[in-house]
Amino acid sequence: MDLTTTYMGLTLANPLVPAASPLSEEIDSIRRMEDAGAAAIVLYSLFEEQLNRERLELYHHLMRGAESFAEAITYFPEPPQFHLGPEGYLEHIQRAKAATRIPIIASLNGCSMGGWTTFARQIQQAGADAIELNIYHIPTDLTASGQEVEQTCIDIVMAVKSAVTIPVAVKLSPFYSSMANMAMRLDAAGADALVLFNRFYQPDINLADLEVVPNVLLSQPQALRLPLRWVAILHGRVRANLAGTSGIHDADDVLKMLLAGADVTMLCSTLLRNGIGQIRTILAEMQRWMDENQYESVRQLKGSMSHARSENPAAYERVQYMRALHSIPAPD
Repeated sequence: MDLTTTYMGLTLANPLVPAASPLSEEIDSIRRMEDAGAAAIVLYSLFEEQLNRERLELYHHLMRGAESFAEAITYFPEPPQFHLGPEGYLEHIQRAKAATRIPIIASLNGCSMGGWTTFARQIQQAGADAIELNIYHIPTDLTASGQEVEQTCIDIVMAVKSAVTIPVAVKLSPFYSSMANMAMRLDAAGADALVLFNRFYQPDINLADLEVVPNVLLSQPQALRLPLRWVAILHGRVRANLAGTSGIHDADDVLKMLLAGADVTMLCSTLLRNGIGQIRTILAEMQRWMDENQYESVRQLKGSMSHARSENPAAYERVQYMRALHSIPAPD
């Protein structure tokens, strides 16, 4: 059975790709994911704030005491005084590449234009096979229009694409006024893949301490529905590859996403809940279902139930909403 798929020009053994998560922070875990059957791995994210912090610290140490001593401008602090996140990330890419035979995809997480986007070139030089841009932006400026927010996203993608020759994926929020149009614009800007969708981790309030605190909730299977709809709608209508993420927990979820038109499916919460061995379990169950339903390859089923190829494309649109409401049983 042929489980191979193509993603951003990379030929993958199957469509299972662990998403950016703490599991990729250790080389041993990366090896274990490869051994379990992962076809590629997205590394944990390097944040725009980390890169900006490093530049501020460098400026501080270079300029400290410059007004007192003429030679002070040549002072350079000892390495332990620096925040080593970016350098450590580049080294981690190199070590991951040396330890595996599968593609390693770096993850850059940011929300604004700036020098952090040029770090993509160093990621390429470190050996990453591709970059995933995780554009995580909460627009709190009341004067910023939707058009401005969208244009910033487009500009970030174009800046990174101009800096590297390796493929670039864009991990998107679903919160655009016209998701289809935004996908088309990102496609035109050169995005090699669209990852649908980013999960915004919402803050909580601690009533005991009266503090705003982070609150990470792992996805549930029902979260699959939103990316499933948009993968189905976009399949065949954009040049970029499509990756489905969020709510993908078992083989059924993977198969549904492939039928909708995804080129790959990204796993996170299910691996954190069930362990890395879940990759092996999903692959075995996928093959069993495909054999029972006489599919010989992933290519054969990919997109066969997309919006464009569906016998009832309205099922992905408003009519499904009306049917769903009418299916709710009345209370006794």
